[in-house]
Amino acid sequence: MKILLLFIALTSILLSTFSATAINLKPSSDNIWKTDFFDDFETFNPDNWQDQMLWVNNENQCYVPDNQYNTREVSNGTLKLRVVDLGVKQPCDNLDKFGKRKLDTQYVAGRIASKNRKEFAKGKWTARLKVENSGQPGMFPAWWLLGAQNNEPPLEDADETVCWPMTGSGEIDIFEHHSDGGPDHYAARAIKSLGYCGGGDWQALMLVQKTSLAEFHEYSVEWTGNSLIFRLDGVEVYRGPGQGDLISEPMFAVLNFAKINDSPMVLNEWVMEVDWVKHESIR
Repeated sequence: MKILLLFIALTSILLSTFSATAINLKPSSDNIWKTDFFDDFETFNPDNWQDQMLWVNNENQCYVPDNQYNTREVSNGTLKLRVVDLGVKQPCDNLDKFGKRKLDTQYVAGRIASKNRKEFAKGKWTARLKVENSGQPGMFPAWWLLGAQNNEPPLEDADETVCWPMTGSGEIDIFEHHSDGGPDHYAARAIKSLGYCGGGDWQALMLVQKTSLAEFHEYSVEWTGNSLIFRLDGVEVYRGPGQGDLISEPMFAVLNFAKINDSPMVLNEWVMEVDWVKHESIR
């Protein structure tokens, strides 16, 4: 479970992280890639994605399926995932991993996953996306990967029994904007497993990177050898030596927009717009 308190230190580390990454940017590698999955969101393709309804991180929204309340719109060649303020609290059927139901809430949101649809071990995942009006209290949009044997719903295969973040249920965050740190920044990381269910270190392997979130950028992670390489618009911003060896399982992709606290929304809705998602492998 993502713990809000771990992000309190986010603002204090931003400037040092920005200056460190600014002098270590590296261009994209010379690997020759072949695309084995690409979705440009001309439609919502159920062969690639499914809605994912669950309650995690003590989040304040309710995930809803089938574009209810316009939370998962596909139009004009992009996917829009939204948090929408309904103004009045309503029942929520989202459950946590222990079967506890989410309390009534006035906020609804979209979350999709490629679980049991598109899952890959290693390679490179990239999404082109933007988030306007970043930095508003409670914002928590994310583009990330999770091990295919994860025991959270939807459960469709017999081997989906592994608890986070154990092997088979590891996590790589490619883009995550936590608004406590202010606008125009994101975090990228691998979760360091502490060796037991629910035991994950969120900060030990984390980069905080400044960029203009209201503009489209390509956010990617390469996972080919023993390192994880995070890129922004094809430029290396962070490398985690040895981290690739710690995550050997196939992973699925998640795109979601959460509301992490009970702060009121100034705008009626928040939007993360996704132009495309792809996975590539080395030829």
